[in-house]
Formats: sequence, structure tokens, C-alpha cells
Amino acid sequence: MATGFREGMAAIAQKGLIQPKEAMSETQQRNNSLYIGIPKEISFQENRIALTPLSVALLVHNGHKVIIESGAGVGAYFSDNDYSEQGAIISFDKKEVFNADVIVKIAPPTLEEIELLHKGQTLISALQMGGLKESYLKALMNKKINALCFENLRDEGDILSVVRAMSEIVGATSIFIAAEYLSNVAGGKGLMLGGFTGVPPTEIVILGAGTVGEYAARTALSLGAEVKVFDSSIYRLRRLQNNLGSRVFTSVMQPIVLEKAIVTCDVVIGAIRASHGRSPCIVTEETVSRMKPNSVLIDVSIDQGGCFETSEVTNHKDPVFRKYDVIHYCVPNIASRVPRTASYALTNIFSPILVDIGDMGGLMGVVWNRPGIREALYIYQGHLTNKDLANMFNLPYKDIELLAAANNQ
Repeated sequence: MATGFREGMAAIAQKGLIQPKEAMSETQQRNNSLYIGIPKEISFQENRIALTPLSVALLVHNGHKVIIESGAGVGAYFSDNDYSEQGAIISFDKKEVFNADVIVKIAPPTLEEIELLHKGQTLISALQMGGLKESYLKALMNKKINALCFENLRDEGDILSVVRAMSEIVGATSIFIAAEYLSNVAGGKGLMLGGFTGVPPTEIVILGAGTVGEYAARTALSLGAEVKVFDSSIYRLRRLQNNLGSRVFTSVMQPIVLEKAIVTCDVVIGAIRASHGRSPCIVTEETVSRMKPNSVLIDVSIDQGGCFETSEVTNHKDPVFRKYDVIHYCVPNIASRVPRTASYALTNIFSPILVDIGDMGGLMGVVWNRPGIREALYIYQGHLTNKDLANMFNLPYKDIELLAAANNQ
């Protein structure tokens, strides 16, 4: 009986402890509600949006306020009404959207958009370090904002979450693009990508065994194509082989073997990325000139300069050109070809981060608790906190931990 009494009292005490904790949690949530702005993308052919309507509903449910510029979701086929039904404020004034405390967008802000930013604001966007200029970076720093580049966001498994998600989409989509341009309707040789009983399979060569290459190979294999993957790294080739099985042919970059594979294939996809600077140019113009007529060449690496000597940047409205009777597809932003799917992938990454910023008392609470987000922070209160950027432009670098400690004194 005494034991039962003690257990009962313990339960009451536990309940009493839980109630104030819940009350405190609700109070904290109200005190740390975010004002999130989603401006309309003005970069050329950028159709993605950072948050979908259901993610807006999640944020509003958590006590946050979301303002979206009218038409921001049109490229991904989300209407203003879709957002307003989930609690978003629709604004026709870009300045009003940029008054929000947190700005989330896809492309880096233009210089005109940077002028609309204000001190203490948090910006989450791409940075695109490949084409970054010192004057642009200084313009951001002069605004005394906090800025995160989503290319550097890492998840709990230390994976670059946005880069990985977009690479998966681009890899799979590149195969569908190849199928489109192999068909007679698009001026191809009239082949169906893949294969079936009694008909030889389509031959596809993929340069690069990273995420793009893996998902391109996975999609091509599922359609019945014969796939050959080349890479300079045995580790990446082994990983791809383990993930996809023995049906895929893998090889290191041996010039004679690579050239023979390219001149006899129906589709070649360039997916070689450089850690810094330009992607390596692997395939010469002479090799391209010997490819079969109406073959398809897709250069996924074109945003880093391309890995084919004949590549030239194209766009979604005029995506292909012919050289040596080979169809070249060299669009840099392939993920924007499927903007709705890409937006769903992005919102799955951004919305939990925004919820955590609110729940953890602000940006710095998340930065301290999530090393993967801390790595993406490149400007804190106007100070440059990314060592690579500081070295790139010979600018002063500030350690984020020292900065935060100084501000707390």
C-alpha cells in the first residue's frame, strides 16, 4: 500500500513538472515567432520556390508569420490562392516582403534586392561561389545581416543536403531528356531509350560516378539501357557498383576505352564536378566529331564550364544545338525543368530548419546545436565567417564562436 502511495505521488509530481514545461514551451514559441519572407525569383528561368503551401501551413501552425510576393509560386504551379489558404500573406510589394526578419529564396539576391535587406536580417539562399565577385560579397556584408548559403547545408549524416537532393533530381531528369531527344519527334534517331525483348538496348555512357552519375545510371538501368560509367576515382566507382549491382559497367578514365565507348554510344552524359574552379574538359572535339549521327550529348557540368570541348551554354527555351550532327543539351539549371518536384525537395530541407530557428530561440540557437547549419553560415552580423571566402578575396575572417562570445559579454 505504501508503495502504491509513493508511485501515485511520483506520478502527480511528474505531471506537475510537465505542465509548467509545456506552458514555458508555448510561451517560448510565441516569443520566438518568425516573420518569414518569400520573394519572387527574378533570376533567368528560375522556376523553383523555397516553400510549398503545405510547408507554409506547418510554419503558420507553429506560430510563425509568412509573407509571399504575389506570383512567387507560379513557376512551380503554386497559385497565390494555394498559399493564402494555408495562412500566408500575399503581397504585391517586394519591399514589404523584404521587411521580413528571415528571407528565404533560391537564387542569390541581386544587387537591387540586397539594397532592400536590413540590419539583423537572416538570409537563406544560394551563393554560387563559382561566379562570386568581391564587390557583391562586400555589399552583403555592409548590410550587417546573417547569411546562410544552402549549398553548404549538411544534414545529420554530414551530407550536403540541398546539393544531394538537386543532384538526384538532375541525374534522373538527364535520362528523361535523353529519351526525349532520341525520339523522332525531337529530331533524334527515332530510338526508344532502354530496350526490350529482341531489340538491342540503348547504349549510354556516363562520365562521373557521383550522385548525378549514380541517379542517371539508376534511371537508365530501370529503363533497360546498357550503361557504362567512367570516373577517375576507384572509390566512387566501387560505391556506385555496390549500390546498383553488376548490371552497370564501370571503368577508370582510360583514354582508349573511354573514346571507344563514346563514339559507339547513343547517349553520353557529362556529370564530372570540380571541387574548386572549372570542371575538367574530358572529351575532345575530335572525339565528339566521331560520334554516331543524331546521338545525344548532355553536359550537366556546363555550369562549371562543361566537360566536352564542344559544349556551349544553352537555356530552357532554346535548349539544344547541333555540332557534328550530335545533339548537344547544355542547360545549366536542369532542376528548374521540373520545378515543382525540385521545390518539394527543397521545402523538405528548409521548413524543418525554420521551425528549429523558432523553437531554439533564434538563428544562433540552431547554429550552436546543428554543426551542419553552422557550416553554411558565411556572414554573421556583417562579419565574414567563412574561411574559404575570406581567403578567396583576401578579406578579414572572424571565427563565429569568438564573435558570439564577444556579443554575449
